[in-house]
Amino acid sequence: MKNISKFLLVLTVSLLTSIQSSAQDPAFSQFYANPLYLNPAFTGSSAHGGPRMSLNYRDQWPGIGRTFITTSASFDAPVDAVNGGLGFIVLNDRSGDGNIQLNSLSGLYSYHLQVNRGFAIKAGFEATFRMLDLDWSELTFGDMIDEQYGFIFPTQEDIVNNPSSVAHVDFSSGLIGYTENLFFGMALHHMTKPEQGFISESQLPSKFTAHFGGNFPLNKYNNNVTTISPNFLYQKQQDFQQFNYGVYIYRGPLVGGLWARNSLENFDSFILMVGVLQDTFKFGYSYDITVSNLKNSNTLGAHEISFTYFLPRQSRSKSFNTISCPQF
Repeated sequence: MKNISKFLLVLTVSLLTSIQSSAQDPAFSQFYANPLYLNPAFTGSSAHGGPRMSLNYRDQWPGIGRTFITTSASFDAPVDAVNGGLGFIVLNDRSGDGNIQLNSLSGLYSYHLQVNRGFAIKAGFEATFRMLDLDWSELTFGDMIDEQYGFIFPTQEDIVNNPSSVAHVDFSSGLIGYTENLFFGMALHHMTKPEQGFISESQLPSKFTAHFGGNFPLNKYNNNVTTISPNFLYQKQQDFQQFNYGVYIYRGPLVGGLWARNSLENFDSFILMVGVLQDTFKFGYSYDITVSNLKNSNTLGAHEISFTYFLPRQSRSKSFNTISCPQF
């Protein structure tokens, strides 16, 4: 029982440390299926040329309880009047059965510049209202532990007068360049590093993202075109760095993907993805296969679902080349 108490104490201290320190943003494995979250420059860039509505859901490590669940909904459309696109995205991220929750609402704008017939640039800007909520009553503290019986004492921490929520405004920007078959982009989120601490100062660190890839048809003169799309994504937030690299294969309405993800110190997981792409919608499912040390904890990886509905464009007064990037 004494060892269990020590473990719970370490777990509690770790949780409190994470509350006061700078955490990393939620991450989606199907990052191109949530393009506005990945890079604000994707606003108004649907490959179908019209508005789109997207829903994304991620359940990470369900084997140890509903620990990390992230849900987002977004809408964006090309708008000729602003020479680009407009959109918004709503996100909810729950940790520890909802003990810690992040809710955010973002408005996005992108500007389109057709450099020449073969190359275009899109620049994006995002303004976000973020609110972080913490349920202090669900936390455990070191002074609650009895070495023999575990958590039996009331805490002496002043949790009643501690703030239960913090809110701030946040800003992000991004850039995309693309040709008919190649594309690259970069984004900088949390440019102003807003304050988000509950009981001490804690700035939200900026996140830098770089991504690039291409689409290459293997039998372009055949009715059943097969397209291969290798891609790479890099993200850095404070000391944390992550690399995603893999390939999509498109044949008719079916899409498959295989990805690997790792940090500088740890090989995290393989990602398997299958999807269906139609004229009016797309649906994708992916599963993260944990290969790091966490695989021995029976985490059951991570499940992710994406759904996007494409609406017809009402006006075609301007013709912009669409970004031929992956759909998932």
